[in-house]
Amino acid sequence: MKLARILLTSAAVLAVSLGSVQAKEAKKIGLAVANLQANFFNQIKQAVEAEAKARGIQVVTVDAKGDGPTQINQVQDLLTQKIDALIYIPAGAAAATVPVKLAKQAGIPVVNVDRNADGAPGDTFLATDSVASAKAVCDYILKEAGGKGKMVIIHGQKGTTPELDRSKGCADSLKANPDVKVVAEQYSNNWFQDEGFQIMQNMLQANPDISIVFAQADALALGAAQAIKVGNPSQKIVVGGFDGDTAALEALSKGVFDVTATQQTQKMGRDAVANAVKLVAGEKVPPVQLLDATLTTKENVAGFIANHP
Repeated sequence: MKLARILLTSAAVLAVSLGSVQAKEAKKIGLAVANLQANFFNQIKQAVEAEAKARGIQVVTVDAKGDGPTQINQVQDLLTQKIDALIYIPAGAAAATVPVKLAKQAGIPVVNVDRNADGAPGDTFLATDSVASAKAVCDYILKEAGGKGKMVIIHGQKGTTPELDRSKGCADSLKANPDVKVVAEQYSNNWFQDEGFQIMQNMLQANPDISIVFAQADALALGAAQAIKVGNPSQKIVVGGFDGDTAALEALSKGVFDVTATQQTQKMGRDAVANAVKLVAGEKVPPVQLLDATLTTKENVAGFIANHP
C-alpha cells in the first residue's frame, strides 16, 4: 500500500510538471498589418504594441502597404523569427488565406483582426459588427435626407470582410426606404481619401442631383466631402462614413460630413493580444468576436475625440 501511494504521488507530481511545461507563454508576437497609411490600422497597431509592452511581450510589426504578395513574404519572414502567435490584418481578399495556412503549418495560432480570410479563417476573428453598424449609418443618412432622393455608394476594397458587411448593412437599410434610388456605386482600391475625392467628382458630374452619399470608410467620406465642396452643388448632400478615424472625428465636429460609426480600435488591439496569449497557452477562444460601433454625429463626437474607445 505504501509503495502504491508513493507511485501515485510521483505520477501526480509528474503530471503537474508536464502540464506546466505544456502551458506555453507568449514571448513574441508577429503583427502583420494591411496598410499603416490608414489611421484605423495605425490605431490598432498602437493598441497592440501598448498592450503587449504592458505584458512584457515583444511585437514584430510589418506593413504590407496594401499589397497581398508583399504580406505573404512578410508573414513567411515573421515565421522564421520564431513568433509564438500571429495577429493578422489581411491586405486584401485575393491571397488572404495564404498567411493563415503558412502560420498553421508552422503550428502558430492566428488572430484575425477586422478582416477574415475566407476559406481559411484564423483561430479567432475580432472585428466590428459592420453589418449592424453600416445599417445604423445608412438609416441615419436616409432619414436626414427625408427618406427619398438619389444616393451613391463609395465602396471599400472589393471582397474584403468590411466591404462585404458594410454593403449588406446598407442594403438592409435601403430595403426599408423604397423612395431612395442608388444611382451609382464604385469600389476604391485602398479606402484612401484621394480615391474618395476622385470617385465623388465623377459621380457628381454624372449625377448632379445626388442628395445622399454612403462612403464605407471615413477617409473616403472626407474625400467625398471635399469633392462636394469643390463642386458646390445647390442641394444639401448628406454624407455618411465609417470607422471613427481621429482626423475624421475632428472634421465631423466641424460639420465637414454628417455621421460615422466609431469603432473600438483600442479595445480591438488589446483583445487581439489577450486572445493571442490565450491561444499560445492552449486555451480555447470563440471563433468570432464582434464588437459594437457607436453611431457618431456632431452632437456626441466630442467624447470620442477626448477618449477614443
